[in-house]
Amino acid sequence: MATTTAAGTPTQTDSGSRARTAAFRAALDRPLSSYYLLLGASALLLAIGLIMVLSASSVYSLRYYDDSYAVVKRQLLWVLIGLPCAFVASRLSIGWVRGLAWPAYVVSLALLLLTAFLGVERNGNQNWLAVGPLAIQPSEIAKLGLILWAANVYARKERRLGSVHHVMIPVVPGMLLATGLVVAGRDLGTALVLFAILLGMLWVVGAPARLFVVCISIVGAVALLLAAMDSERLSRITNFADPFKDYLGSGWQPAHGLYALSSGGWLGEGIGGSAQKWGSLPEAHTDFIFAVLGEELGLAGTLLVISLFFTIAFAALRIAMHTDDPFVRYMTFGIVVWLLGQMMINVGMVLAVLPVIGIPLPLVSYGGSALLPSLVALGILIGFARREPEAARALAARRRNRSAGLSAGR
Repeated sequence: MATTTAAGTPTQTDSGSRARTAAFRAALDRPLSSYYLLLGASALLLAIGLIMVLSASSVYSLRYYDDSYAVVKRQLLWVLIGLPCAFVASRLSIGWVRGLAWPAYVVSLALLLLTAFLGVERNGNQNWLAVGPLAIQPSEIAKLGLILWAANVYARKERRLGSVHHVMIPVVPGMLLATGLVVAGRDLGTALVLFAILLGMLWVVGAPARLFVVCISIVGAVALLLAAMDSERLSRITNFADPFKDYLGSGWQPAHGLYALSSGGWLGEGIGGSAQKWGSLPEAHTDFIFAVLGEELGLAGTLLVISLFFTIAFAALRIAMHTDDPFVRYMTFGIVVWLLGQMMINVGMVLAVLPVIGIPLPLVSYGGSALLPSLVALGILIGFARREPEAARALAARRRNRSAGLSAGR
């Protein structure tokens, strides 16, 4: 179909495309667009996560608990706990949120310290803390606590961040201390996520480039040293690009993850149709749930999930760019680095472009310790979106109109 006439004037097709583009931009410019994007993308990811946990864990649950729904029931319980927490977080004033910064940091350090000495070992990592019959992963809670604390510190120092000393103290030593406690539990994957969060916070406050070079060099050397001291971790790092090189050893999990993705095709085998979840793919409902998702929902499903994460990032960065409050800006950016960075690491692991380091897919993988802080973080972001000046006025106008309609109906 031609898009221009012989005279070079635009046709009706061109005009229609421009009209649709203009309508899309106008929709994005509405006062509540960030609010609805965050709410919609988060809800869809949570729903997809529950469906995939149900499917990916069914065989595992039947084998170990004699109940195909055992794991998804636990996940659903965490969702029922997390949603009210997210709602409360979205309604807290910014002053209340900032007031929790130092308590959150102290509690995070205390939990990490307890885990380093009294933690329970799982899959070679001492990163779980048993509280009666309940086991939690404090490093997941610490991600949100550290972002909250760093954002609050930097917001208080807003006018002094031109000095390298104020950029570094106390945030860099404080976050490195927490990261060191995570490393003490041999959880290198979470330690790298915390380091990525630190780099993101330094970047958003305008830290000089030389500071990034020093930090990356030191942490890179430490990470290589820690990897070299653990034969299993070293084999994962050296063989990740070709998992079939050690197929029966360290390559077993990533190789079967690739099998799952490749058999999914464009539209997948359908919900429940995964073959790899029957025992060939370890951690199918946790770290490698993205592989099962690709097998059952195909390329379309994986792209949908990735696009939803980028939708959250897009909406959150809009909030960060439009706000005049430095705390909102730093907190928002830290949460984006955390969720988006962790998603990219997880997807990279499954695609065998990154080593397997045991990082779950936020909102989708099974695990209450990871799900609850993520929901609270999204609740905070939704609260920020509701408090944007234009959004707040639009919500107030809707409440007034609703009240007027109810009064008229009576």
